[in-house]
Order: sequence, then structure tokens, then C-alpha cells
Amino acid sequence: MVDYYSLGGIDDSIIKAERKKAKQLRSTRWWQQKTSTETCYYCGEKVGFKNLTMDHVIPLGRGGRSTKDNLVPCCKECNNKKKSLLPVEWDEYMTHLHK
Repeated sequence: MVDYYSLGGIDDSIIKAERKKAKQLRSTRWWQQKTSTETCYYCGEKVGFKNLTMDHVIPLGRGGRSTKDNLVPCCKECNNKKKSLLPVEWDEYMTHLHK
């Protein structure tokens, strides 16, 4: 098993390779189907295809991978707010907003 973690976090070469995989997936039929509803995974708003970005549910910098089960379409606003939060951290953030 390869050790992807170093003392400074995830190795930059691993992140670069994962970003390349994500870029390749953007041009697939799978991604077209994922984005066909034009809806953000996080806020549920219909924002249009051009306003969707690809987000890693578990961020690359936190050990996530560019796999179909870890990539979701989301609006630019949610993507910018989520940054490198893990799903549980994002849920806590959203719960705090709705109080």
C-alpha cells in the first residue's frame, strides 16, 4: 500500500494526479448525466450547467480521491464556501446557518 500522507499533508504529486483524473472525468458521459439536472448537490438550487463546478466531497487535501463516488456537481458559491471541509464539517456549517 502506498503512503499518500507526509508530515506536511498530502503529497503534491498525488493531488496533481487526482486533479488530472477529475479533469478527464469532466468530459465523460457520466459527468454529463450528473450535471443534467443543473442542480447543486449541496444547496439544491437549480443554477444551470454553466454555473456548476466539480467538487470533491472529501477534499483532495484531506485524503479524498477523484472517483465517481467522491465527485459531485455544485454551484460556485457552495464550492467556495465549502473549501476543504469534510462532509461532517460542512453539515455543521449548514446547520449553523439555518439556526
